[in-house]
Amino acid sequence: MLYLIGLGLGDAADITVKGLQAVRSCSRVYLEAYTSVLTVGKEALEEYYGKQLILADRELVEQGADEILKDADVTDVAFLVVGDPFGATTHSDLVLRAVQAGIPYRVIHNASIMNAIGCCGLQLYNFGETVSLVFWTETWRPESYYDKICKNRAAGLHTLCLLDIKLKEQSVENMMRGKKIFEPPRFMTVSQAADQLIQIIRKRRDEGAELGLTEDTVCVGVARLGADDQVIRTATLRQLVSCDLGLPLHSLVVTGQLHPLEVDMLRLNAEPGALQHLRTVDSSTYTS
Repeated sequence: MLYLIGLGLGDAADITVKGLQAVRSCSRVYLEAYTSVLTVGKEALEEYYGKQLILADRELVEQGADEILKDADVTDVAFLVVGDPFGATTHSDLVLRAVQAGIPYRVIHNASIMNAIGCCGLQLYNFGETVSLVFWTETWRPESYYDKICKNRAAGLHTLCLLDIKLKEQSVENMMRGKKIFEPPRFMTVSQAADQLIQIIRKRRDEGAELGLTEDTVCVGVARLGADDQVIRTATLRQLVSCDLGLPLHSLVVTGQLHPLEVDMLRLNAEPGALQHLRTVDSSTYTS
């Protein structure tokens, strides 16, 4: 049996009872280590679970799935994922490979950023398409996520922005030379994400384009959601550029139309003046 087990968002204790029972029954336990991270390391998980963990990087999961599935038809193998097992689409491929090999599988769910983000005060059914913001380079500055945010806002919907994580990444030079030398881990901050969005806004403004959001659009930055020291900060996009939310992981929400109850919830964690640019759409709806 292949078990895909969600670990939740905080630390070792966030695994479910059902998930922990499955982990302890397995002969091999893999820890997926590239789509997200917990606030504790591999050693803390091993101590809590009572099991040795095998780190599974992107290369192993996407190119060496046969190694993970080896003997899973006659013994139990666990694949651990921070958040929920299907928070990343890459894990669907592992399930399909298991089915093709005649290996039964079971999914044990857990909290993920996709539902825990509701703690910021915005109602989950008012969210549109989730987008990913990537680190820009000197030669690659994609803007497609901006257009998706604008599309959501045009429909009155909020946008959850998942911020880039660089784990076990190679430089172009080392990749071309075939050297297995990896860059230090990098985690995009809410401040960096806000700065990139503002650069796109200014570029589109200079081009004469109609803007779907501005520097004064109300947003919510969150950090280490699910941990004891989680941070939630409501601010304008401009204010978030100078906000330090501390250690990773960070996520950003760009608001759409707001119900009065959402506005009241946003005030609980708002920077001074963050909501002053709100305007009424009708008697029960606000926007920025």
